[in-house]
Amino acid sequence: MAGHSKWANIQHRKGRQDEKRGKVWTRLTREIIVAARQGGGDIAMNPRLRLAIDKAKAANMPADNIKRNVDKATGNLEGVQYEEIRYEGYGIGGAAIIVDCMTDNRVRTVAEVRHAFSKHGGNLGSEGSVAFQFKHCGQLVFAPGTSEDQVMEVALEAGAEDVVTGDDGSIEVLTAPADFEAVKNALEAKGLKPEIAEVTMRAENTIELAGDDAARMQKLLDVLEDLDDVQEVFHNAEINE
Repeated sequence: MAGHSKWANIQHRKGRQDEKRGKVWTRLTREIIVAARQGGGDIAMNPRLRLAIDKAKAANMPADNIKRNVDKATGNLEGVQYEEIRYEGYGIGGAAIIVDCMTDNRVRTVAEVRHAFSKHGGNLGSEGSVAFQFKHCGQLVFAPGTSEDQVMEVALEAGAEDVVTGDDGSIEVLTAPADFEAVKNALEAKGLKPEIAEVTMRAENTIELAGDDAARMQKLLDVLEDLDDVQEVFHNAEINE
């Protein structure tokens, strides 16, 4: 199935994240703790924890750190109690934004998120105000030049919901969250390694922003992502800087 190219936006987002590596371990630590607390410390029985640990290893987090965080979550060590909170709002040009947080202080977090929105031209909305514009799914993105036929054959056989080819040749495989790991493993077993592989909130439709609007939107996203309690920021803006 053909689709609009998201490659430039995906590479842009990946580059911005790479610039913020200092925060990666903090976010991964919180994800490991929450995943282990909710689903237990056995990665064979806890897909969310398994994915979090894979991300931690990819970010070069030491095995001792990973084990200590799992132990904290499962009661073997004392640790901070985190809760997950999602905020929704609008950015520049009416672009939809979802902000996923993990926090030990809900009052502090909502104040910081609201301030970021209001100071940088956005509006914090109510629960459900923009989430309907996104789909919770597994997403695997392959660089232009990857064999479309091979990706499609392996992905669909492994249980993928859709394969979307961008105008520039990039390939996006979409799965149900529960099928993400099986599809990813099947693709990698055939030597097909995605540039990005994650369970995400994928925008159903996008809003193109350019010039001053694009710069303002990027500033708002940067401020949100820099907040200590923010884990992920999802949006439907295509930013052309």
